Amino acid sequence: MSNEKQVDSGRRGLLVATCAAGGVVGVSTAGVLVSTFQPSERAKAAGAPVEVDISDVKPGEMKVVEWRGKPVWILRRTPEMLATLEKVSGELADPNSEKVFQLPMPEYAKNPYRARTEHKEVLVTVGICSHLGCSPSSRLAAGPQPNLPDDWPGGFLCPCHGSTFDLSARVFQNKPAPTNMDVPPYMYLSDNKLVIGKDEKGEA
Repeated sequence: MSNEKQVDSGRRGLLVATCAAGGVVGVSTAGVLVSTFQPSERAKAAGAPVEVDISDVKPGEMKVVEWRGKPVWILRRTPEMLATLEKVSGELADPNSEKVFQLPMPEYAKNPYRARTEHKEVLVTVGICSHLGCSPSSRLAAGPQPNLPDDWPGGFLCPCHGSTFDLSARVFQNKPAPTNMDVPPYMYLSDNKLVIGKDEKGEA
């Protein structure tokens, strides 16, 4: 076998190994509905957009899907949940999402809901803490509970170092996490079907 063929063979082997590694990802988030919708291994490795049916997500519930090897949370908030967002704005490190973590903030999500205004009750966020890359747990119910303040409004807790986020995935002040969680590009195909990883401007 020539040296050129050996190099080509080695490159193909590396590509296959990389794709396989990219497809093996575990998502563990307590107290949520985990979707079984999965793109192909090749599509996941390439970061292809993911279509998601959210018709089964009731108010107050959350679904988790995978995009680019990361958990993406889809939370359908109740009117009571939405009402907390303005109330906690003074306690947040970046209430207007001016700082960037890993993804640029979509213009259509630069509001307290961090969502498209026509579907403001639906939060779509990458469930990765901006401190050390852990995946926080959902603490959606308001009120006293372990490791949280007595006036907890509902949101998310990163158990690794105690960073807390509101129901728009915005980090509270004086926490290890320096920024809010990312909002990926996304768009609606219908009222109950989303595409994550793509919006009107094209793929991320």
